[in-house]
Amino acid sequence: MKQLLLLFLLSPLVMCSQSNFEKGEKLFHAKKYDEAQNLFEEVLKNKPSDTKVIEYLGDIASYNKSWEEAVGYYKKLKELKPTEANYYFKYGGALGMRASEVNKFKALGMATEVRESFEKAIELNPKHLQARWGLIEYYLHLPGIFGGSETKAISYSVELMQLSVVDGYLSKGRIEEYFKRYNSAEKYYMKANEIGKSKTTFQKLYNLYLNKLKDPKKARELKQKFEA
Repeated sequence: MKQLLLLFLLSPLVMCSQSNFEKGEKLFHAKKYDEAQNLFEEVLKNKPSDTKVIEYLGDIASYNKSWEEAVGYYKKLKELKPTEANYYFKYGGALGMRASEVNKFKALGMATEVRESFEKAIELNPKHLQARWGLIEYYLHLPGIFGGSETKAISYSVELMQLSVVDGYLSKGRIEEYFKRYNSAEKYYMKANEIGKSKTTFQKLYNLYLNKLKDPKKARELKQKFEA
């Protein structure tokens, strides 16, 4: 009888929590992030270890570029569920963005943890594409004397090619673009677009024409073909 009474008393709280979560999800997918955040924070008060709620709050913080806050949420996620590859990826990505906001000395101190987070994601999920993209950016942006390496970036691009041809070509184009080898980048982006025929592959090639190769004619022709 006591258990039944307790269940009765708690049920409105549970229903409210579930209702707020569902409302928060709808608002999140509608990109009404501030409203969604308020609801998720209410749910979190009653369910402080709910990984889905914490992930949503981390994603909202990332959208708002509140990287320190995002790092805190993602760190909690990987502590709660240390076998989930995507939590390590998100943590590494947010930490990398946070590192870009602080002074260089402090950023270098964070670099190893960024790399290890991406590597852990791949260890847990050998087919994790985004973690490899993260490592490519890591090795491109890190100064050579601290471990930056085009060779290592290329090695992860090769791995991407084995998992996804489109990502492979996009990553090769990204590396060439980073080092301002724009004509070579164009060839890779063209191959990616021929295969992928997506908004992402189009955008990469379009931006290269417009902003790097300074060829508005090619950009216009590509856009017309994409929208046809």
